[in-house]
Amino acid sequence: MNFIYDPVPWVINWLTQLLLSWGLPANVVNTLLYLVGAILICLGAMLFTTMLIWAERKIGGRFQDRLGPNRVGPWGIFQSIADMLKIFTKEYINPVGIDKIPFNLAPVLAVAAVLSIWAVIPFSQTVFGTNINVALLFIIAIGGLGEMAIILAGFGSNNKYALLGAFRAVAQLISYEVPMVIVLLIPVMFSGSMGLNEIVQAQKIPFIIYTPVACVIFFICSIAENGRAPFDLIEADSELVAGYNIEYSGLKFGMFFVADFLHAFTSAIVFTSIFLGGWQGPGVEQIPVLGGAYMLVKTLVVYFLMLTIRFTVPRFRIDQMMALNWKILTPLSLVTLLVTALVDKSIPHEMTAIRISALIVANVLLWLLADRMITAYRKRNPIQVVTGKVRPLARPEIIPVTEKEAAQ
Repeated sequence: MNFIYDPVPWVINWLTQLLLSWGLPANVVNTLLYLVGAILICLGAMLFTTMLIWAERKIGGRFQDRLGPNRVGPWGIFQSIADMLKIFTKEYINPVGIDKIPFNLAPVLAVAAVLSIWAVIPFSQTVFGTNINVALLFIIAIGGLGEMAIILAGFGSNNKYALLGAFRAVAQLISYEVPMVIVLLIPVMFSGSMGLNEIVQAQKIPFIIYTPVACVIFFICSIAENGRAPFDLIEADSELVAGYNIEYSGLKFGMFFVADFLHAFTSAIVFTSIFLGGWQGPGVEQIPVLGGAYMLVKTLVVYFLMLTIRFTVPRFRIDQMMALNWKILTPLSLVTLLVTALVDKSIPHEMTAIRISALIVANVLLWLLADRMITAYRKRNPIQVVTGKVRPLARPEIIPVTEKEAAQ
């Protein structure tokens, strides 16, 4: 084992030998190493979030013709640290009439739900928290903790806007989980496992080549699960002030803030692992540390695409958002699963070229079907014009001006 080619397992092996030489039992050593690994992952994710916040604000500024952070430090790189210190020093305000247990538990659950997903992410061929054979099921189940945090925040705040925001958020998140879970069955079918390590190892050819329609559906649902534009109805400030977290301040609000940014990046990691091959790339068998670099580059590309959509696409109405899910994405995901299963099981896996070609043709047909579904929906639900009648402009050729009026 070489430190340069694979540093993390080398350090783990060195620590294991060191602790065993001190006379500690093997089970105690394993427990300590898991504890240290969990602490390092949590600290690394939280510190990385400060850079994510700066990068997202900077990228958003460029998209929207402004500068973004540019005062605190060179290029504003210390702005997130200043914001973090400000949040730490702000006063904790508990409104009158709150239910203290759910009110205080909600921000902790929001962050814990996102950090727990990192436990099953394979960052490289040899670096992962734990390899469980139901990792996808674990990720879906942990996502329920985030929804629980939202409903607890709304329920415990004793505020009607917070409660309405929580109801709307949970309705959105649960609705978009339906097509997401359906299309997740396709990578499971291709790899024969629900473990993320096995799914990544099965992607000698990324699954996005096999099933681009399922990939797009999962990507859209991931953005909706994050509650980000154009699906940011969770905190539609023109309707709900700030949504479910309206009564939070100080560090408690900061925890929701961190969970939001970290959730977006975590969704990009999960998408990369499921559809883009994760750490797969040239030379990873000989130099495993390259897998971490491939994983980071792919994730940053997906994350940048999410930011592009967030800063350029306007917000949906609530009825449009729910119609997109139930009338287009959910039936399309069911048809995609059925067609992909039929094509995949009809052609032997040894005939790789024919199998890929057949899957690509099937996905082209699915794209055409999706286009027909969207066209039919737009015909049934035309865009209503909410403005008044067009008034003529007061141009000289339309309204003649007399010499007397001109003189005045």
